[in-house]
Order: sequence, then structure tokens, then C-alpha cells
Amino acid sequence: MDLYKMCRQKLLKIKADLLNRAKQSTFDFNQIDKAHGDEIDQSAAHQEEHTFLINQSRLKSQLVEIEFALARLENGTYGICEVTEEKIENERLLAIPWTRVSIEGAEMNESAQKKYAGI
Repeated sequence: MDLYKMCRQKLLKIKADLLNRAKQSTFDFNQIDKAHGDEIDQSAAHQEEHTFLINQSRLKSQLVEIEFALARLENGTYGICEVTEEKIENERLLAIPWTRVSIEGAEMNESAQKKYAGI
């Protein structure tokens, strides 16, 4: 099977898994009684809501990256580093199929972040 087909299948599977996790966590969160109890119960419910929102935000970010990768597959730009404009390593694409950068591009990004952060 060709690399891009394998990556597409992985992306679609990960997308389905993330959507299922988001749906399940929403269901679980909605089962929590947030309106009753003393201050400790209210505080715990508030913490649960905070954790839920953070997790939902992470899931959404992951889904967006997967959608972008699927779009790149469709428009023919998948596997091209956004930093170096070189081909992304096959092993990297198989490990992180939504990646936008090669190893070299990631190192360049990290170096630039350290430089501008004053590190």
C-alpha cells in the first residue's frame, strides 16, 4: 500500500477515535450533577468543568490538524514541509500523519522560538 493511502487511513481512524472520545466525554460530563451540593461539591464540579473544557479544546485542536492534513492530501501538498518546502520523511509521516513539518523544519521552528524567547 502506498504511503499516502496508509497515512490517510491512519488519519481517518484517529479522527473517528477523537470524535468518539469527544462524544463520550461530553456524555460523561453531562451526567455529573453540577447544580447541587455544598461548596466542596460545587468546587469539585467547577474543577470537572474546567478539566472537561481543556480536554475538549485539545481534542478540537487535534481534529483541526487532522482535517488540515486530509485537505493537504486532497490538494497535493501533503508530505511537504511548511518550513523548508522539502519532502517530509516517510517515517515521520507514518508516526505523526498530521505533521506539517519535517524533522529539520521542526528543529528550525524550535531554534527560532528559543531565539525570540530570549533563551
